[in-house]
Amino acid sequence: MKILLIEDDAVLTDGLIHTLNASGYEVTAATSGRYAEQLLTAQDFDLIVLDLGLPDMDGLELLRKFRQRKLPLPIMILTARDSVDDRITGIEQGADDYMSKPFDLKELEARIHALIRRCYGGFNNAIAFGRLHLDPRNHLLTADEQPLTLAAREYGVLEIMMLQAGKVVSKDRIAQRLSADDGALSDNAVEIHVHRLRKRLEPYGVAIRTVRGLGYLLETTADA
Repeated sequence: MKILLIEDDAVLTDGLIHTLNASGYEVTAATSGRYAEQLLTAQDFDLIVLDLGLPDMDGLELLRKFRQRKLPLPIMILTARDSVDDRITGIEQGADDYMSKPFDLKELEARIHALIRRCYGGFNNAIAFGRLHLDPRNHLLTADEQPLTLAAREYGVLEIMMLQAGKVVSKDRIAQRLSADDGALSDNAVEIHVHRLRKRLEPYGVAIRTVRGLGYLLETTADA
């Protein structure tokens, strides 16, 4: 799961990146609202953590922009503004949660986990899809209750597709997920890994359908 952290405090940013990376999240940091907008245009994210005191614009203005664009991501506000009116305003403008500084890192982590579970059906929980069973927390995959070992990048493709089961996953999204582990990846390389994964999953009644111009969709077949 990818988190966009919009925060201009370098010390706090470093601490949050360290904590969230240790929990299995991939964190990208932006120190200004404009840079955050550029990142959201170029990359896919699963959740936003937003500070309101940004150097180039008010965080509430940025929040309004996100919601006007109908950005579907959960957004958590993280700010020194701690009055009841501030909280109400943040929620009314489209925030899904609101935490005041100073805060406890464990509570922040727990709230992020809760938002992920609520919006995506559980990042830490095991996922079943047809005859496959994935434990993303421990990177364990079974098929018909037997361990199924995949190459690292094949596993990465399957993990993101199972986490987004029922949704089309773009080729760029897959490339970003795999690049986080092992450097940049071309479109051709993504196609190769998807092709190899298709062959591995075929005996278990799971198929990867190409949705032209959009990406890939995980499906069960009659064999499932």
